[in-house]
Amino acid sequence: MTARESYDLAVVGAGIVGLGHAAAAVERGLRVVVVDRAAGVAGATVRNFGHIGTSAHRGEAREHAERTRELWLRHAPRAGFWLRAPGTLVVARSDEELAVLAEAGEGTALSGNDVMRRVPVVGALGGAYLPRDLQVDPREAGPALARHLARRGVEFRWRTGALGVEPGALHTTRGEISASAIVVAVNHDVDQLLPDVADRHGIERCALDMMLADGVGLGVPVLTGSSMLRYSAFAGTTAAGALRRRIEAEEPELLARDVNQMYAERPDGSLLVGDTHARGLSVSPFQDEAAFELLSRLAGRMFGRELRIRQRWQGVYASAPQDFLRAAPMDGVRVVSVTTGIGMTTGLGLADAVVAELF
Repeated sequence: MTARESYDLAVVGAGIVGLGHAAAAVERGLRVVVVDRAAGVAGATVRNFGHIGTSAHRGEAREHAERTRELWLRHAPRAGFWLRAPGTLVVARSDEELAVLAEAGEGTALSGNDVMRRVPVVGALGGAYLPRDLQVDPREAGPALARHLARRGVEFRWRTGALGVEPGALHTTRGEISASAIVVAVNHDVDQLLPDVADRHGIERCALDMMLADGVGLGVPVLTGSSMLRYSAFAGTTAAGALRRRIEAEEPELLARDVNQMYAERPDGSLLVGDTHARGLSVSPFQDEAAFELLSRLAGRMFGRELRIRQRWQGVYASAPQDFLRAAPMDGVRVVSVTTGIGMTTGLGLADAVVAELF
């Protein structure tokens, strides 16, 4: 390797947002290098539900989600990773949840019996089926996309840390890289490279607890009332206020731990269970067993039986007051992150928009 090599685009970070920039650039015939301090795709991109929830969002998030949906459908057959289009089933188990779904008007309304015929849940009063949503296996899709991009000529420099950036130059632990444009897509670690940008945009870390359990036979990802409080297509309704008050009165721990009670099954039939959220400038390495006990109790109530847990883990992603970080601190330099935990749903589309702007 020479001390200084030249590219059209240098990307810092090989998570789904960074890979999205590399994919958008290589589609335009550009020469691309990706640097990442890890030995492979190992962060938030592999620690999520793999749910591409296009229908749950409004505004800019919906725009990026629609484009992301197109791109997942394009990349999956080329890169050879599992993707299916099962839609999403939103389960309502209270009158307040039914009111949110009715006001949001997304998808097809279902009766309680319709819901329980489709998925093995108990106590459903009704629901909504969102047909446009996709699903990938999060542990497979990112690494497979990286391998596909490498075959297409993207250069990956693993175990390479970024030390600094300036117009036209990326300084790394393995030498300097010249590039017409540089994208910093390092998720929550913006403060490690560009602290002023992180401070200006209010970037924090959001730690989440998730589990993997034996499957229950879901053919479709399942969202719940707590999901309605998180996703803008539902959270923006007037009925969401009454739902929040009911949860606060009956199950305040869901709000205290900021739970998104959600389920999705991987291709092998194992069940992804989640998730709690806690925000701060740093993340404690000590996970609270009470969070996992809560997730287990909620799952037991949802499916009417105790689940056998196979794995537990912690994910970390960037959090901020806005849905997206898209900053231009220098000429030809962009800092990009999804700051609401919907990277798999919006990251590819966001990256495509940034590359279109740069080139």
